Amino acid sequence: MSDDRPLLVIVGNCQAESLRLLLDAGDVRTLRLPALHEMTSADVVALHGLLSRADLLVAQPTSDDYRGLPLGTSQLRAVLPPSARVALVPSLRYAGLHPFHLLVHPPDLDRPDPPVVPYHDIRTVLAADDLRAGRTARAPLGLTSAAVHAVAAASVGELSRRERAHGTVVVSDLLTRPTADTMRTINHPGNALLEPVAARLRAALGLDACAPAVERPLLTSIHAPLHPEVVAAHGLDVPPTADWTVEWRRIAPGTVEAAHLAWYRARPEMLDAALARIGPLRELLTADRAADRTAPRRPGVSPAARPAGADE
Repeated sequence: MSDDRPLLVIVGNCQAESLRLLLDAGDVRTLRLPALHEMTSADVVALHGLLSRADLLVAQPTSDDYRGLPLGTSQLRAVLPPSARVALVPSLRYAGLHPFHLLVHPPDLDRPDPPVVPYHDIRTVLAADDLRAGRTARAPLGLTSAAVHAVAAASVGELSRRERAHGTVVVSDLLTRPTADTMRTINHPGNALLEPVAARLRAALGLDACAPAVERPLLTSIHAPLHPEVVAAHGLDVPPTADWTVEWRRIAPGTVEAAHLAWYRARPEMLDAALARIGPLRELLTADRAADRTAPRRPGVSPAARPAGADE
C-alpha cells in the first residue's frame, strides 16, 4: 500500500531524535537516524538517498564537510528536491540552570569528554590547574543570584546570535523564564523546551498544529545537580539537588570530581583546552558580585542585560 504522507527527515545531534518523536504525529513519515557525530560514510550515502526523496527537512546548522563527510547544511539542502521545505533549528544549549558546566570539543582532539559525566566543571578545571602547577588551591568559586542571571543572559544572547546568523526558527525567547524541566544538562533540553520548539518547527514547515506525539520525558539519561542558588535565582518550584543522576543512578559530585581530576592528569592536552575555554564563564561568575545585593528578587526577572558569551 502506498503512503502519500510527506517524508520528514530530521538531522542533528542527540536532540534531533527527540524532536523527531515529537514531530511524528501521524501526518508525516519519519525514520530514526544516527546523530551527526556518529555518522559513517555508509550512513551518509543512505542519508543522501533519503533526502533525494524528502518533502521536509529539519536540520541543525552544520558547517560543510563536518568530520570530513558531506553533512553540512548547504550540502544536505543541495540533495533535496526543489519543492522540499526546510526549517533550521539551533542546537539547544543553555547554562542558566547549570552555570558551572561547559562542553569542550576541540576539533583536533579525540575523546574530549571527561568520564562519568561528559561535562567540564569550571571549579574542577581550576583545581586541576592548581594541582598541576603545584600551587596552593585558589579560593573556590561561589555562586550568587547575579552570577546565575549573568550566565543565563549570556546563554540566551549566544543562542539568539546563532538564530540570526543561520536563519533558524527562533527559540531563544523560550529560555527567558526557565523551569526545572527546561534543561536537564547544558545541552539536554527537557520536554518543557522540546515541545514548544517542535510546535514552532511544525509551523515553519507548514504543518498543522498537533499535540506532542509522545508524552514520556525525553533526554533523561543525565540530570545535572540544581544548586540552591539556581533554584532561588530563577524562582524554581523544586528542591535543590546535589547529586548527578546518570541512567537512574545517583552519583555524588565528589565522585565526578575525583574522576575528572584523574582524567586531567592523564589528558593534560584536554586540561589546556578547558583552561582556554573557561575565561568568559569565569568572568561571568565573578564579575559584579555587589549587584547581587541590589538585584530584583522577583522570580524569573534578570538583572540588567550583560554582555553575551559563548556557551558551547
